[in-house]
Amino acid sequence: MMASSYNAKEEDGHHSGASGPGGGGAIKSKKPDNTAFKQQRLPAWQPILTAGTVLPAFFVIGLIFIPIGIGLFVTSNNIKEFEIDYTGIDMSSPCFNCSQTYSWNSTKPCMCSVPFTLDQPFESNVFMYYGLSNFYQNHRRYVKSRDDSQLNGDKSSLTNPSKECEPYRVNEDKPIAPCGAIANSLFNALQDTLELFYNNPNGSLTPIDLSKKGIAWWTDKNVKFRNPGGSNSNLTAVFQGTAKPVNWRKPVYELDSDPDNNGFINEDFIVWMRTAALPTFRKLYRIIEKKNNLIPTLPRGNYTLRVTYNYPVRSFEGHKRMILSTISWMGGKNPFLGIAYITVGSVCFFLGVVLLIIHHKYGNRNNSADIPN
Repeated sequence: MMASSYNAKEEDGHHSGASGPGGGGAIKSKKPDNTAFKQQRLPAWQPILTAGTVLPAFFVIGLIFIPIGIGLFVTSNNIKEFEIDYTGIDMSSPCFNCSQTYSWNSTKPCMCSVPFTLDQPFESNVFMYYGLSNFYQNHRRYVKSRDDSQLNGDKSSLTNPSKECEPYRVNEDKPIAPCGAIANSLFNALQDTLELFYNNPNGSLTPIDLSKKGIAWWTDKNVKFRNPGGSNSNLTAVFQGTAKPVNWRKPVYELDSDPDNNGFINEDFIVWMRTAALPTFRKLYRIIEKKNNLIPTLPRGNYTLRVTYNYPVRSFEGHKRMILSTISWMGGKNPFLGIAYITVGSVCFFLGVVLLIIHHKYGNRNNSADIPN
């Protein structure tokens, strides 16, 4: 009795940390609190993967994904698209002379006309794109080379652009507006313009009406991009004291005669400033609106694409394209999504069949082996 009492007191002394001569105070216990969370007694659900749960999941995924993929693929194939490469690499190309002689230092534009034929009519609204390849808009230095405050109409940024715009920040001791490498390489400011004509049977050309309104995102047009003067329509005075980008042939306030599409709110400029993620990309250039439900927007026949060739691409081995395309509820032509759904669904369905065969062949044998004699 004496020993057990001594041991109990000694244990209590260790736990309570009773201080004695030279004692260091209370000793805290490292044992977690006796709660359901800290003692890991909370209820949990751990799924048990059996043939009865895995096999139906594979078949269900396959039966859902395959029809969706077929629908997406058929919808994408129903979108009509026509593409012309007018870079002028081949000697037989109408734009060959322009591609060989034109450079950034050229002062006179080069004109070329590319004939083509549409075998099928384009019924609904037609979207006209320009495409570039081997043009890396996703380069880190290129993407950062802009001043969003300046583009949003901040007057202080107009006269003192961000240092991120270097080396396209100042030109001839004047701040550049808009500054940066993205704006400096603007496709349309360098006058590489596209015009479309329909070839009449009598040999005359009928110009196709190309709408330049509505090609930019609404948020970009009305929120992200603003002219410094606000409602002031005299952009010449607003941008006084600034310089145009180095590669531009005219200042930003002369991009368009329409005051609602001029300066920083020019839609061609806005579309270009939304950088592409891949080196081969397309950007919306114009919209051909359907005006008569009884007549196709672009009937089948012969057409002519007239190009003002002012955007050289030989220096970076690029290519230039013009694309005519319709759209559907899923957007433009893109068969990848449909192919991806079909592939995933087919793989899941195939795995389901394989696992079903394996389970049917070996499952009963494993179950019988588990039964004791």
